[in-house]
Amino acid sequence: MPPFRSKNGQITIKATTLPVLQSPCLQRFPIEQRGYATDEMSISESNFTPRHVEMLTDPDVINTLKARSSLVRSMRSFFEQRHFVEVSTPILSASAGGATAKPFETTATHFDNRKLSLRIAPELPLKRLIIGGMDRIFEIGPCFRNEGLDKTHNPEFHTCEFYAVGHDLLQLMTYTHQLLKVIANGIEALPSPPSSEQSRLLLQQVNENEPFRQFDFLPTLNAALGIDLPNLASPEAQKELLQIFNSKDIPVPTNPTVPRLVDKLAAIFIEPESLARPIWITNIPECLSPLAKSYIHPTTPNSQPVAARAELFIQGKEVVNCYEEENSPFEQRRKFVEQQRLARQNAGQYDEEAMTVDEEYIQALDWGLPPTGGWGCGIDRLVMLFTGRERIGDVLSFGNLRAVTRGAEKKTSEL
Repeated sequence: MPPFRSKNGQITIKATTLPVLQSPCLQRFPIEQRGYATDEMSISESNFTPRHVEMLTDPDVINTLKARSSLVRSMRSFFEQRHFVEVSTPILSASAGGATAKPFETTATHFDNRKLSLRIAPELPLKRLIIGGMDRIFEIGPCFRNEGLDKTHNPEFHTCEFYAVGHDLLQLMTYTHQLLKVIANGIEALPSPPSSEQSRLLLQQVNENEPFRQFDFLPTLNAALGIDLPNLASPEAQKELLQIFNSKDIPVPTNPTVPRLVDKLAAIFIEPESLARPIWITNIPECLSPLAKSYIHPTTPNSQPVAARAELFIQGKEVVNCYEEENSPFEQRRKFVEQQRLARQNAGQYDEEAMTVDEEYIQALDWGLPPTGGWGCGIDRLVMLFTGRERIGDVLSFGNLRAVTRGAEKKTSEL
């Protein structure tokens, strides 16, 4: 730039653009290496880098958060264009329901230390809004489950659920593919779209018009095992399932109730089919689906009831769960009671993930829940798939619960 003279004839520097406002960094700026600082600060913390430092050193962190924002924005737009109303339901309540999981519990000093639970799913309150007269609703927000923490699970996570009167399972599955295409278009339009092989493959598969493959739950397991599973509603089901586990040398899960045993078999023999292409698992056993309608399907062995439910798995991860809602208060009570029976199958053990008998919800059903389709999606896992990230902490603004609490752990150890 040639010298510039001011009006007073002084040689100076002429600003041609407005300066970007900055703030001084009082720390030694870390060396970037795959998003992790390599200086003494991070080494002393077992390679843990504060999220704000990671963002300064690795552009992919910010790009992932922008992709997450695009995904959520696409979901909202999809539902609003179809005349859904966005609602908010309580995060704190007297009981946790809507899914099989162990809740976080706390107390409310205002109500004489009454025990409260953080929601594990917004399903039951949302269906009460349907009972109240709303016909198309959705909610995007946090849920909490007091369970393990690994690459794909975090105790705090975000979901999207929608409920639509008069929608059956086929319509919900069609909606799902349409929504994934809308999300994919938004991701591809980003200034820095994900470039991993995993994300490119998913974008390609989603944009294909071919429907995802379907796997009928029980017939698929029977074919894989080379033996028919017992009638899961029979009193001898647990004993017969354990015999199959032993004969096939399959590790038995902790507290092996019938739902846990069947779920374990699905994880081994059906879910891996989704590693190559997205799949739907359909006609899921009633014992795994207490909030869904039940029926006898022609392909189901032993004429046992299965749920009008389908789960979408992509690259080994459960992404979407949808079903036709159980709207009979009598059937719903029976299924809740059966869940409690199954939870106590093993002497001295209780399955804390089992659904309790929610009297408030059953009473709400007395007012009439119209035929309704329900749909739920794990937003964090969906972001992982579309961005090619392998850890759930990578798609959360401040990482998983271990990262969020790392500072508190350090302070406690210094006391």
